[in-house]
Amino acid sequence: MTRFSFTVSATDGAARTGTIRMASGEIRTPAFMPVGTAATVKAMRPEEVRASGADIILGNTYHLMLRPGAERVAKLGGLHRFMGWDRPILTDSGGYQVMSLSELTKVTEKGVTFASHLDGSRHLLSPERSMEVQTLLGSDIVMAFDQLVKTTDPLEGQRAAMERSMRWARRSRQAFDELGNAGALFGIQQGGLNEAMRRESAEALIDIGFDGYAVGGLAVGEGQEAMFGCLDFAPGQLPEEKPRYLMGVGKPDDIVGAVQRGIDMFDCVLPTRSGRTGQAFTANGPLNMRNARFAEDPDPIELDCPCPACSAFERAYVHHLVKSGEILGAMLMTQHNLWFYQRLMHGLRDAILGRRLQAFADEFLQRYRAS
Repeated sequence: MTRFSFTVSATDGAARTGTIRMASGEIRTPAFMPVGTAATVKAMRPEEVRASGADIILGNTYHLMLRPGAERVAKLGGLHRFMGWDRPILTDSGGYQVMSLSELTKVTEKGVTFASHLDGSRHLLSPERSMEVQTLLGSDIVMAFDQLVKTTDPLEGQRAAMERSMRWARRSRQAFDELGNAGALFGIQQGGLNEAMRRESAEALIDIGFDGYAVGGLAVGEGQEAMFGCLDFAPGQLPEEKPRYLMGVGKPDDIVGAVQRGIDMFDCVLPTRSGRTGQAFTANGPLNMRNARFAEDPDPIELDCPCPACSAFERAYVHHLVKSGEILGAMLMTQHNLWFYQRLMHGLRDAILGRRLQAFADEFLQRYRAS
């Protein structure tokens, strides 16, 4: 088994379907990665996540370095053993969290100094430390450390952050190699919604050389139309032979549109967070299971859904669990949502193989948005 490889098996327009191969397993693309922020996909056991069809999950550098600590996880055998997941794991760099969760941050060329959201303790997260933490965790796919800014920030600020992110990308590459990390390293393209800056960022990353490339800095409030406008050019600026990952994007209609524009990998907390708050995703649009209309409904959450929650329980019971705040309600809702997302990815892969992606997208979006 090679350390890392990506093979495209079929294309349909800009969309592709293929396989990422690593020692820890194969990842079918387009792929959706359930988020296991703190070494757990909330409300799910690892075998249940795998049964949904997930090939890979995401862990978070920021949260795991603060608790329980990367050194402790390494001492206990690494993240795979620690959480009982024997498939690929991608860890993000922590850059998004240090900027979004802490009010007390200071960005310098060295890195980001921040106050822990847990106890206020001060920490420095730099490209070197991010690579060290992700290596200690034993991540299969490591993300380069970058600086995130909003697409609404002044253009000069966006440029400064993009240029710093490219310098940090080079330092991430050097630190990753010096640590002897046996996994894969992905670079992150920045540049807001500006095509010229995105191209400049892509060229800098390609010059450094990475196993895969992420489109970063989107899904931060710019709206779907603006995001798709950026995705009309950004993926094409990255190498065709490498996987392309759109970070933090997970609304079903966003995923369909991004796949049509050449994206291969996705992650988002939406299916799990929604599951814990009473929202179920279905082909006919989201359902609020707290709604009183489900109190005596004998149907499953979604008709024709093969997930264990839909196979065994009625909407009336799930409604009761959700309204009562029972843990089982969060478990069943999350399980259904994860199955829905993996079924969507399976449908997208099949549609690309059959060169009928446009028809699949049109039918899916018409049903999903009808409600």
